[in-house]
Amino acid sequence: MLMAGDFRNGKTFELDGNVMQVIEFQHVKPGKGAAFVRTKMKNVITGAVIERSFSPTDKFEEAIVERKDMQYSYNDGDIYYFMDLETYDMLPLNSDKLSDNFKFVKEEMICKIVSYKGNVFSVEPPMFVELVVTQTDPGFKGDTAQGTTKPATLETGVSIKVPLFINEGDVLRIDTRTGEYLERAK
Repeated sequence: MLMAGDFRNGKTFELDGNVMQVIEFQHVKPGKGAAFVRTKMKNVITGAVIERSFSPTDKFEEAIVERKDMQYSYNDGDIYYFMDLETYDMLPLNSDKLSDNFKFVKEEMICKIVSYKGNVFSVEPPMFVELVVTQTDPGFKGDTAQGTTKPATLETGVSIKVPLFINEGDVLRIDTRTGEYLERAK
């Protein structure tokens, strides 16, 4: 059991049948009355953020959220298949379990499959990926204006903004959390 007085950022617990994760917490001791814990928490399955206050002695069932590395194999329509690297079992998942930043993932990349009590609710792609530019306008010598960008299509089909000096065939390092170009890969 987890008491509200033991809340820390990142702790997960069950509340009204939902799995919640503490984003922020504050122990408040007013001059009059009893102390309480002001909490901002996120529903890890739906992503909804709520704020609520608890007595420090309120008890909750601790929720163990499991994160497992699995390799993205392929997709068949709306079904995406992930392979367990230990048992080589295939795990089929609907596209609704994938986040928007999954568009940067190509076959054979390692992703984190996030589940609670055996039910998968999310797929986390790697934070940084290296992808090849398949289509962009050519850069010209002397095109070095600071901060100017152009569109480029990557091998996964997603289009991002890149600096003018990037050419087709370049391998780029992309931050999947923001979808932004970081640098040319070495």
